[in-house]
Amino acid sequence: MGGAAATTFARLSGRPPEGVWSAPGRVNLIGEHTDYNDGFALPFAIGRAVTAAAGRRGDGWLRVRSLHREDTFSRPLAEIRPGAVSGWAAYAVGPVWALLDAGVRVSGLDVVLDSDLPAGAGLASSAAVECAVLVATRDIFGGPQDAAVLAELARRAETELAGVPCGIMDQMASMTCKAGHALLLDARSGHGEQLPFDPEAAGLTLLVLDTRTERSLATGAYAARRHSCAEAAVALGVPALRDVGAAEVHAARGRLGELGWRRARHVVTENQRALEVADHLRSGQLRQVGAALTASHVSLRDDYDVSTPALNTVVDAALAGGALGARMTGAGFGGCAIALVPAAAADAVGAAVRRAAAARELPAPDVFAVHPSDGARRVA
Repeated sequence: MGGAAATTFARLSGRPPEGVWSAPGRVNLIGEHTDYNDGFALPFAIGRAVTAAAGRRGDGWLRVRSLHREDTFSRPLAEIRPGAVSGWAAYAVGPVWALLDAGVRVSGLDVVLDSDLPAGAGLASSAAVECAVLVATRDIFGGPQDAAVLAELARRAETELAGVPCGIMDQMASMTCKAGHALLLDARSGHGEQLPFDPEAAGLTLLVLDTRTERSLATGAYAARRHSCAEAAVALGVPALRDVGAAEVHAARGRLGELGWRRARHVVTENQRALEVADHLRSGQLRQVGAALTASHVSLRDDYDVSTPALNTVVDAALAGGALGARMTGAGFGGCAIALVPAAAADAVGAAVRRAAAARELPAPDVFAVHPSDGARRVA
């Protein structure tokens, strides 16, 4: 991928791009809705990515074209600010704004985007756009070299320009992940530990089960859950839910109220599961990961209320078909699930998932294997 973006860039601009950059999507193995609670997550980058062909302009304008959108964004850099850009373009424009705000001098930029990531599926396609544009702009005009600093700039782009109150996990995964590893991310410190994660070597396959039901995070449901968690932390007298355990949350059920208690219970138990899975990866016990994945889905479904009938259907079908564990991945409200399966059972699990969806007259899921891959980088 990248050839089509470069060809389109040359056709639209009358010159070849200065380079082509790629930033991957991610699968979050476990640790969902924990990052904005200062907790732990275990994402890994996947082979599907966003590519950006880019080249400088000298007239102070930014022009962004996506091969998957009909419209082209074109505006002077001086007019780009929070609240001034909406829709898909905000995710591509935001990183340029963030670098400008950090003091990088950008004279103007042409960008053409391509992608083989499904949008709105919970695989961090927005973060991949942000990181691809960010590294392209940085390489052309200069700026921070530290990948974690760049991830924070990408997060700023999403929260302040696109208006999505996200945590840091997606941007850290897209920027810093390494092939053959998952990233144990401590959202409070920003520290990431690369842990070996090679399902194929263990005779396993990690399947993505895309329900083809799109979701949008720029809605009240995601913000409402963040608010519930913040309220629970205040009620418990701690900076964030990362600072309490399951016993403390259980003891405070009356103070938290039923909804706050369930939200907090998910977060604290999910942190425990993320650390448990990290230990399994360190010791090479990949088959032991399955039970935690399934427990995570139950918690996301019953305590955090972010699963959907389509996600529950594919998870249940994968487990019945022989998966060692399965869960929804991403923020929920639609999108994808994952299933850890013995390699020999991958086709059977995929068939079981498709049959279950058809029986419930749901969209036919797209089932595909993913492999831990490298983060954002220049590819041409």
